[in-house]
Amino acid sequence: MKLPSRFKILTLRDLRFVFSATLVSRLGDGVTKVALAYAVLHLTHGSATDVGIVIAAQIVAQVSVVLISGVVADRSSRRLVMMAADLTRFAAQGAIAVLLLTHSATLALVIVSQVLVGAGTGFFDPASNGLLPAVAGDYLHEANALMGIARAGALFVGPAIGGVLVVAFGPSEALLVDAASYGLSALCLACVSAAAGTAHRDEGAEPEGFIAELKGGFRETVSRTWVWAIIVGLGGMNALYSSWEVLGPKICQAFYGGAGAFALMTSLWGIGTLCGGALLLRFKPKHPLRLGVTMCIPLTIPMGLMSLHVPLWVPAPIQLIAGLGPAMFNALWWTALQQNIPKQAISRVIAYDYAGSYGLTPIGMAVAGPVAALVGLAPALGMFAAAGLLVNGITLLVPSVRNLTAPAAQADIVEA
Repeated sequence: MKLPSRFKILTLRDLRFVFSATLVSRLGDGVTKVALAYAVLHLTHGSATDVGIVIAAQIVAQVSVVLISGVVADRSSRRLVMMAADLTRFAAQGAIAVLLLTHSATLALVIVSQVLVGAGTGFFDPASNGLLPAVAGDYLHEANALMGIARAGALFVGPAIGGVLVVAFGPSEALLVDAASYGLSALCLACVSAAAGTAHRDEGAEPEGFIAELKGGFRETVSRTWVWAIIVGLGGMNALYSSWEVLGPKICQAFYGGAGAFALMTSLWGIGTLCGGALLLRFKPKHPLRLGVTMCIPLTIPMGLMSLHVPLWVPAPIQLIAGLGPAMFNALWWTALQQNIPKQAISRVIAYDYAGSYGLTPIGMAVAGPVAALVGLAPALGMFAAAGLLVNGITLLVPSVRNLTAPAAQADIVEA
């Protein structure tokens, strides 16, 4: 079977195994979104608050370890860091699934398991983004686009698989499938050549202490205006958009007939993200961050429209367009970092990116409900949407964000 030209990078052996590892582990994550919620609801007899606590514990653990993981990945084998993270998640998710199956689980044990899963993800992601340039070579743009497709597809398909598994077998069995996905990911990474996974260091350079390397990563981050401006903008944007996770189901329940509307908007988002990754396989923009940030402008527009109670057919197509933005932005952003940050510091800079981009997300989710209680559901959603537009606009005003240029050998002649 002949691959289309843009997919021929999958003939690169190491990249193929890294791509496979990402795909299967992300599919497992999607399964968990459904399975974990229903497992906790069954365990606690319907407590939505406990579901929120478990999910928050995973996110907090991920953000808490990410700076440490960046240093570890930059001073050791990124491939081995990823494998260790996968095996930790495999053990934690498998253990809690068995405990749930045997009716031995408690809420505290579920929380502990998800703290370990979150910590594993916190170690996996910076190492993964640091490893990709070593296995993609001259095809870094296409590799990031393909990774975006894998993540988007898993986000779209994983929860559907999780729903089928929960209905057919139960949430505990579905969590076992998630555990198996981490094990399969580790096996794929074991097939990647050891040389590709080795972190790059200048020849003859003496290893620095942990704190010194942490500070070095911070200097690499703040020394480039376009890097810290994007991270600050992402932190604000993610915190504001997270209000949709809390208020979206409520606005759909109140004005759009319930869960069906929320499911539709979620599905349209997923389709949009898939299309965004596919579009980037077709061309490489001259100004990647200008295009990436611009494509994120529609992100909160559907939220704002729904706060005005307009008919669903108005925000629905915009939601599809909005889904393009994050997939395109992430691929362009990671490529820009990987092309412009020294190889020996890339995992640390990406760790600061994760910490800054997602550090405020739990706070955004926590305050959305109280703000809605204070000012009303629709006004709160409208406020968060308007603030998101403002943050995107301010980020786009930064000259170095608009004007960063892709390497001449890498960019197509496409103005963006």
